[in-house]
Amino acid sequence: MMMHSDILLTVANERRDQLIAEADRERLARVARLSRLARRVVNASAVRGQPTSTLASCERSAAVPAQ
Repeated sequence: MMMHSDILLTVANERRDQLIAEADRERLARVARLSRLARRVVNASAVRGQPTSTLASCERSAAVPAQ
């Protein structure tokens, strides 16, 4: 079976376009994953510097057991 050169060129161009679209989807997914990871790291580091709760006492006696 012999394919005409214009049909073969069309098929090759369509396949190339499919591969480019697939690579773009993978690139965008990777960028989105990295962006989410970066936000998690920033949020986690911001939380670490905060007090554990607003109910924590500043008095030393709070840590001493009752006698």
